[in-house]
Amino acid sequence: MITVRYFAGARAAAGVTQAELPDGSSVAELTATSLPQLAKVLSAASFLVDGTAWRDRDEPLPAGCTLDVLPPFAGG
Repeated sequence: MITVRYFAGARAAAGVTQAELPDGSSVAELTATSLPQLAKVLSAASFLVDGTAWRDRDEPLPAGCTLDVLPPFAGG
């Protein structure tokens, strides 16, 4: 299973801090199966797979990985 961890606005949109996806899923599949408010956040989010930036939304994620969902945020 793939562990999905949501941060900041993604956590608020998902309503949970983390979820699971079946091995072999992609970011695109996560977006397609999400509630509309979460899908909107995912469309602008950045992703880390086991701590490394992941840019190909269609590529299957590695089995057993951790996917961090980082929405855009303002900082100071």
